[in-house]
Amino acid sequence: MKALKLKQLSIVGFLILVVSVPLISNAAVKGLPDFTELVEQAAPAVVNISTRQKIKRGNVSNDHALPGFPEDSPFNDFFKRFLDEEGENNEESLQEFKPRSLGSGFIFDKSGLVLTNHHVVDGADEVIVRLSDRREFVAEVIGSDKRSDIAVLKIDADEDLPVVKIGSPDALKVGEWVLAIGSPFGFDYTVTAGIVSAKSRSLPSENYVPFIQTDVAINPGNSGGPLFNLNGEVVGVNAQIFSRTGGFMGLSFSIPIDLAVEVSDQLRDHGVVARGWLGVLIQDVTRDLAESFGMDKPEGALVSRVLSDSPAEEAGFQVGDVILKFAGRPLPSSSSLPPVVGRVKVGNQVKVDIIREGKPKVLRVRIGELPGEAEARPASLNKRQRGEKEVERIGVVVIDMSSQQRKQAEVGKYGIIASDVSRGAAARAGVREGDIILKIDQVDVKSAKQFDGLVEEIPAGKSVPLLVQRNGGPIFLALKVDR
Repeated sequence: MKALKLKQLSIVGFLILVVSVPLISNAAVKGLPDFTELVEQAAPAVVNISTRQKIKRGNVSNDHALPGFPEDSPFNDFFKRFLDEEGENNEESLQEFKPRSLGSGFIFDKSGLVLTNHHVVDGADEVIVRLSDRREFVAEVIGSDKRSDIAVLKIDADEDLPVVKIGSPDALKVGEWVLAIGSPFGFDYTVTAGIVSAKSRSLPSENYVPFIQTDVAINPGNSGGPLFNLNGEVVGVNAQIFSRTGGFMGLSFSIPIDLAVEVSDQLRDHGVVARGWLGVLIQDVTRDLAESFGMDKPEGALVSRVLSDSPAEEAGFQVGDVILKFAGRPLPSSSSLPPVVGRVKVGNQVKVDIIREGKPKVLRVRIGELPGEAEARPASLNKRQRGEKEVERIGVVVIDMSSQQRKQAEVGKYGIIASDVSRGAAARAGVREGDIILKIDQVDVKSAKQFDGLVEEIPAGKSVPLLVQRNGGPIFLALKVDR
């Protein structure tokens, strides 16, 4: 009898387990997003973009064989061999060749305006836009901006065109689901999904764009395509990937759509893009630098140079100022400043909160227009031995500079050269041979002898800011004297 009850209980337990499994699975499935409806509604407004560029066949290199593929891709080798074989059999192909570049884009206005990347259409003689219904149009390039990597195209269609809905990148949250539609490697209307990994990323190639970082699979050919949120709204333009292989590695970057629309409006109205300009060179505030400036924590953008005839110089900015807020927006790091400045309308006056010599201060600056590409850096300096001084306390040998050297280096009336940095506090701070030492603890350095005296006055254990110029650019270092 007892055995029978145990058997009955086992059967009941098994049935409960069997019934509960699909219930758990359904609950788990319900927690995942369903992209099917989003794709059905949004995909028709996504387009494939191909370009043609006329060049002499003799100038074709592997770099231009198939622009949509990575340099080390096997497709490039195959394509090059194919062209070489064709060239041997066809004399006309030796005269001229038209490579095709594949990319993506999307229609954002019923008049036929298309957004894509600058690098997708750069240098093209002809741009072809293909819709999801297989219709093709030769597009007009309304404008293209290299700095933001945004281009605006125009196609003429008789019928109403499908358009995307524009969303708000500011409302995006890290960890939120996002989706991309594009043509990676020419495979039209490929859908990939992932999450927002980070916001306001600054990349070395362009620090005026606060990129949205995601782990959505983006590959060559996705460039210029839309990034959607779960509401089916475009929140970004897919632009770059970080890769050591040429393929997707989990790091994708998109241009916020509000910035892209601002750029497109300027391109349509003026043909060029005007960006705000402050006129300072900046760097991050490290923990050691924060201590040396009397700050509670590392934050903001540290001014390492104020450019001549700039809005910053006119407003009274000084080297060593730490910018904490710009136009009311907090700056957690130095990379936060350029995008904020760039989006301020030229001529507007804004409030800037800074820390100067450990005390808060407010400046007001009228924003100028960002000039073109920076001029080449000044030539490297030739050292001279006269005026050499060993500053034993921090382990550095320094040399006086002639007026000609200072003029060549564009450092004004001050500065000495670090000629030997092999040990001690200077080496630990990151001073390198050839650095031009400009300031120590906010005092201008006029000579090697004066610098030695200033170092002797620093209390043991105190961290002080040291401003040096390296490879034509200024940088602050935190110098801590141990004894």
